[in-house]
Amino acid sequence: MDFALTDEQLLIRETARDFADQVIAPRARENARNHHFDLELAGRMAEQGYLGAVVPREYGGAGLDYRSYGLVVEEVGRADSSARTVVSVVTSLVCTAIVKWGTEEQKQLYLPKLCSGEWLGCFALTEPDTGSDAANQKTRATKVDGGWRINGAKMWISLGNVAKVALVFAQTDPDLKHKGVAAFLVDTDQDGYQPSPIHGKMGLHASDTASIALDDVFASDDQLLGQVGDGFRVAMTSLDSGRFSVAAGCVGVCQSCLDESTRYATEREQFGRPIAAFQLVQAMLAEMRVKTDAARLLVWRAGWLKDTGQPNTTETSIAKLFASEAAVWVSNEAIQVHGGAGYVDDHPVERHFRDVRVTTLYEGTSQIQKLIIGRAQTGINALVPS
Repeated sequence: MDFALTDEQLLIRETARDFADQVIAPRARENARNHHFDLELAGRMAEQGYLGAVVPREYGGAGLDYRSYGLVVEEVGRADSSARTVVSVVTSLVCTAIVKWGTEEQKQLYLPKLCSGEWLGCFALTEPDTGSDAANQKTRATKVDGGWRINGAKMWISLGNVAKVALVFAQTDPDLKHKGVAAFLVDTDQDGYQPSPIHGKMGLHASDTASIALDDVFASDDQLLGQVGDGFRVAMTSLDSGRFSVAAGCVGVCQSCLDESTRYATEREQFGRPIAAFQLVQAMLAEMRVKTDAARLLVWRAGWLKDTGQPNTTETSIAKLFASEAAVWVSNEAIQVHGGAGYVDDHPVERHFRDVRVTTLYEGTSQIQKLIIGRAQTGINALVPS
């Protein structure tokens, strides 16, 4: 692996950094304070090519390689994790599933609209009683003339209130267990699709999160993604890409916290000198730097494996596990460096600390990542005890 970025990748990173600094960051605090999902910002990110960044150009995407995509997501995440969530959900969870599993007709119908921001999509896998046990779907899909009737409930669905298309996972035959799960591209403009905003979140206040009731929702046969029984594999495909984008966004949080803490420590004086002159403060900054660099390199390795067509599920889980845990630790240390000033939203580290906590939970908890890594290491599946 060559650690040097190409000229094109350097330009992509610089462009994303400028966009993050000039467009995303200035509105991040007020959006979070007002619990405002910024639809206009989502459109601006689509104009930049970030919604569908890894989608081939023939379908309206930017056609980026995964390492370049990681650079973009890092910069967006550095400015605002709520904005990063939009990119991750539309690009990694929805678009990549359609690219891999969709028919040509589905690709032509859905991808240009998602990449352009005309439509937003959501990934409806998690249920009130189904989180880490993703194969155990309680939502049911029943075959009817011309399609399927879907009934059930989904929970913690990012963009669920604003999506035009929902990638819904449902069980077609409980006796088949995970081999009975199917994935449907559901049109949300029907009475049976009933989303409700989830209030009281610890962080990601500018991100839309929904619980969804599915009451006789209809999906035509043309809206089945892949075949009946492919649903679980469709979900895993999306999560492999989604975990990569979450990890890259966490690197951005680490970098922002490191930058803000370094700036504050060199400006803030105590006992007649900048606090950066104190050994214990430098020790905190040094470890923040180490974790940031390590997280970034793990993300780059996962991206390189994806780009070269090599198996990468384990390495993506490693990147997601390390980067998310590192971001929680680094943002916590950043508040410590800032002291009382870090406890209010005058400084972005307060928002980063609240926003990043969920990254160890969604797209597979840290514990699930450890089981995936452990399974690869030992050849023994401890995910489901025998």
